[in-house]
Amino acid sequence: MTIQPDSVSTLQTVSSLFVVNQPIVALRPYEANARTHTKHQIRQIAESIRKFGFTNPVLVDRKNRIIAGHGRVEAAKLLGMESVPTIRLEGLLEGQIRAYIIADNKLAENAGWDRSILAILFCYNFQSIPC
Repeated sequence: MTIQPDSVSTLQTVSSLFVVNQPIVALRPYEANARTHTKHQIRQIAESIRKFGFTNPVLVDRKNRIIAGHGRVEAAKLLGMESVPTIRLEGLLEGQIRAYIIADNKLAENAGWDRSILAILFCYNFQSIPC
């Protein structure tokens, strides 16, 4: 994706992003969220949060609508959490929010795996596998 010169002014710099814990009840699902999560996947996300912590903050807009992290919020509810870490993305226009939602999900789907490195990681995590 190429950044157009007229859109540069709407982009935030990393230094202006802050992680803020917010009550789950204050967050609103994005009404046009096309991404779906099965109950099984929500349980998997919940297990990851339980094991590793909430390491990936939910992205919200200025209206506290969830831009990215619907599954994480549902998993947090399943775990009985009352608040979650969020990052507010100010300055995005409605069209940019819609485009970001699609890009964020699609780009993750497009990623591949380096199978040799993956095998090494499995070897370290599951000592019963011969390396």
